[in-house]
Amino acid sequence: MQIKKLETNFDSELIFKTSRSAGPGGQSVNKVNTKVELRFNILNSALLDDEEKQILFRKLKNRISNDGFLIIYSQQSRSQLKNKKIVRERFYKLIYEALTPDPKRIPVKPPASLKKKRLEEKQKLSEKKALRKPPEAH
Repeated sequence: MQIKKLETNFDSELIFKTSRSAGPGGQSVNKVNTKVELRFNILNSALLDDEEKQILFRKLKNRISNDGFLIIYSQQSRSQLKNKKIVRERFYKLIYEALTPDPKRIPVKPPASLKKKRLEEKQKLSEKKALRKPPEAH
């Protein structure tokens, strides 16, 4: 399955909300809305098909609210613009990583030397335990 939407621009479907931030900033923290929250409604997205929505719900289930919104927020910076940029970058990174197919695992046969070493270790352990037993009476 090849995901074609990795370069899609979701900006038209993103909802930004600002609020007062906690953290550094002194008195400014109490007056300026610098915390930025990004909300993306996966269920109502016109840019994603059903299969991609299912992938996002499966891979990002801990970040999605009960009503189907992917929520990301930032209050790292004192600047609302910087926080908005940070949130947008995180969003696109999350979407890209979630929609990139996992590489197929190729099973590998263990080498003969590894098998031999494992059997030798087993034999040593067996001998060690055998020595712990009391001697047999004749």
